[in-house]
Amino acid sequence: MQTVISRNLDPNIPAVISCTELHTDGIRNAIPTHVEIKGDTRSYTPEVQQMLEERMRAIVEGICGMHGAGCEFHYTHEFAPTVNWMECVDVAVKAGLNVAGEAKVDANVQQVKVSEDFSAFLQNIPGCFVFIGNGAASDGKGNIPLHNPLYDFNDNILKIGAEYFAELIRIRLPE
Repeated sequence: MQTVISRNLDPNIPAVISCTELHTDGIRNAIPTHVEIKGDTRSYTPEVQQMLEERMRAIVEGICGMHGAGCEFHYTHEFAPTVNWMECVDVAVKAGLNVAGEAKVDANVQQVKVSEDFSAFLQNIPGCFVFIGNGAASDGKGNIPLHNPLYDFNDNILKIGAEYFAELIRIRLPE
């Protein structure tokens, strides 16, 4: 599966394929009769998603066909990419600057391939996904991603988070 991206996609276009679950009905000393592989893909455009699905399907069907095995291939589109609305980015950055100051705001963050429920909102409602900071690795709180069993929300950022959202409202309210 890893060759799908390396052989079919411009290296400047971000995409990820992860095989994250493997289930079989086999035992240690017998070849299984049923194998289920599950995973996730991440990309930013419908065209790349379509290519990932088509190439993955071709690989699975080809390998199974070569070995006389059958397969069922299911590719779902549960999560959309999280893509900010450009007209909301300036407002989000301004609110951050007003609350935290220039030294603590990075307005030029590289794309992050997050699988986020917020992406469903962004498909219909203007918005901007921001990180308010969970701490640094040195403080024992930072650099542990969400959906990780070791994640521990940093309660010390609640106040700045509330101030940030209040500032967003002040910026957007008509004068």
